Amino acid sequence: MPERTDLTPEQIEQVIAQVQFAENGLVPAIAQQWDTGEVLMMAWMNAESIRRTLTERRAVYWSRSRNELWRKGDTSGHTQAVKSFAVDCDADTVLLRVHQEGAACHLGTRTCWDSDPNAVQFS
Repeated sequence: MPERTDLTPEQIEQVIAQVQFAENGLVPAIAQQWDTGEVLMMAWMNAESIRRTLTERRAVYWSRSRNELWRKGDTSGHTQAVKSFAVDCDADTVLLRVHQEGAACHLGTRTCWDSDPNAVQFS
């Protein structure tokens, strides 16, 4: 998506219309640190969370466990300011490039992959 300062409601609806949501109305969303490329986390979004993300420029996701929207950082203080939003070539995954404040993972680590003791490294 080209850099924009504000999107109109019509432009936001055009973005949402291109997303191929699963039968449950959700799409996977990858959050990536905008300046380093570090992959931070994966979450789920629905149409309303995308709408709010594009309007507020703060990451809003859908919590499958709580069955509700949640804005990243509202309870933890670990916010994600959205720098860009893109849909992949199949339109079935979205990429948020964000400025992460604090930990991205609910376990308190920088990324959701920092605490895997069984991670495999290849040389």
